[in-house]
Amino acid sequence: MFHNIRWRIAIPYILLIALMMASLTLYLSRFLREVYVADVRAQLLSEARLASDALVRSLSQGATTDALDTLARRWARLVEARITIIAPDGVVLGDSHEDRMRMDNHLWRPEVQQALADGQGNSVRFSDTLGYEMMYTAVPAIVDGKVMAIVRVARPLRQVEIHTARLRQSILLTALATSVLAALFAVLIAERTVRPIRRLTREAMRMAEGDVGAPVIPTTSDEIGQLSHTFNRMAVKLQERVQSVSQERRLLATVLSRMADGVIITDGAEKVRLINPAAARLLDTTEPEAVGRPFTQVVRHHRLIQLWQRSRERREEVEEAIEVYRQDTFLRVIVTPLDDEGMEGTLTIFQDLTRIRRLETVRRDFISNVSHELRTPLASLKALVETLRDGALEDTETALRFLNRMETEVEALTQMVNELLELSRIESRQVPLQLAPATVAEVILPAVERLRPQAERAGLDLMVTLLPDLPRVQADIERAQQVVTNLVHNAIKFTPPGGQVTVSAEVIGEEMVIAVRDTGMGIAAEDLSRIFERFYKADRARSGGGTGLGLAIAKHIVQAHGGRIWAESEGEGHGSTFYFTLPLWKEQG
Repeated sequence: MFHNIRWRIAIPYILLIALMMASLTLYLSRFLREVYVADVRAQLLSEARLASDALVRSLSQGATTDALDTLARRWARLVEARITIIAPDGVVLGDSHEDRMRMDNHLWRPEVQQALADGQGNSVRFSDTLGYEMMYTAVPAIVDGKVMAIVRVARPLRQVEIHTARLRQSILLTALATSVLAALFAVLIAERTVRPIRRLTREAMRMAEGDVGAPVIPTTSDEIGQLSHTFNRMAVKLQERVQSVSQERRLLATVLSRMADGVIITDGAEKVRLINPAAARLLDTTEPEAVGRPFTQVVRHHRLIQLWQRSRERREEVEEAIEVYRQDTFLRVIVTPLDDEGMEGTLTIFQDLTRIRRLETVRRDFISNVSHELRTPLASLKALVETLRDGALEDTETALRFLNRMETEVEALTQMVNELLELSRIESRQVPLQLAPATVAEVILPAVERLRPQAERAGLDLMVTLLPDLPRVQADIERAQQVVTNLVHNAIKFTPPGGQVTVSAEVIGEEMVIAVRDTGMGIAAEDLSRIFERFYKADRARSGGGTGLGLAIAKHIVQAHGGRIWAESEGEGHGSTFYFTLPLWKEQG
């Protein structure tokens, strides 16, 4: 159930509503009982005062003890309560429900003591005489400033409990009905929220199948609507990219078809994936016949096959000049493994040197013919020419090929130099920070969204967890985003498919602590203290490509903000967490 985002939205709301209604039910039940008890207390006090006034009149007229007992029973019938008349010394003078002669002294009853001290008393307790819980209220009867007796009115609390139980049942039923309605609304709201996401998912599946034409029409103007707009822009960019790739593919096909040199590309299964017309002409075959067949069946020459196999076994480029087809054709063959290009297979280039070979043959014949006549004067010239040819002339094709390879390394060196210059400028504070108040979302979300496609290609779940109402930080947004980008990029690079990368933030003291947590390879304990050094790479946990300067740059950017950066890991294979802090923005004034 929790794999469905609709229920992940609805269930917390349903539980919260149920908890609130249960709390409200308990509170109202207690509150209404207290109201009932207070009402009974006030009513008993009023009845006790009326009875006290009547008792004063009776005592003034000289009423006897038996008359007081009768008077208590008559008052009890009128107010539907138990009436007890008690002497100042605690002796019961009259009681409406029990024989006063068998009742014990009541002087130390709490309500009696309170009435003698304060003019009125009240208590709730279990009555041993009657056998159930009662509320007692006592008021003194005063004649000429002297307490002549105490009138106590008592009533059982069973009715209060009965009324409270009825109200509690009504409140509970109302709470249940309200909870059910609220749960239905929560499910409806969650369904309405999830519906656009499902639509986007269907559109993404449609795009994955190759249909990127129809745009997604936003139905709301909230974050889902913004996501729809972004999705549309992504679809446009993807369509442009597909068109660009198609155009480049057509351009490549045109170049290959116009090349004078023959080209054959094979895959890891040793089968021909691509052959251009020049190669097909040199090998006396056609493209439909060659594609999909083994390389050995296409070339049909033992020296070509041996050269190709040697390149595959050594995993290095080899080249050789070979005469094929009864010395009619002279080829220069270059075989290059394609491992560095992210694919298995080989690239084989055939250069037809037959015309050059023939020219060399003509040259040799000419020299042979004139050598006899010019042997002596040309002997020294021939030695000079051969020396010049052997030591000074360079092969242009080979130089151009290696120059292309060197360009890749030059680009890598250029990137390294730029990063070193950037690091040097940050360290020397030649790059002033543009500090301004910024939300944590402004720092984290752009960097994460920029890397989300890379995480998806790597099969990772990239999540951002931000608490609501986080305070703003003081930061150079662009530089802070660079730190997040470096850390998230590292986490993606070193987390295997199926893993998770989580970015979160929380306030600790006067700092905002941002964490990038992954479930990847982890970092050995001996490497944790050194991973922020220039060019340092952990031998096993963090080995891989890159210049080794990303974490060093992140460290100096954070320190320039006045923050800290560190890493934690339980060891190799248990993931790692990178933390850095930014100061909170302090309002001026």
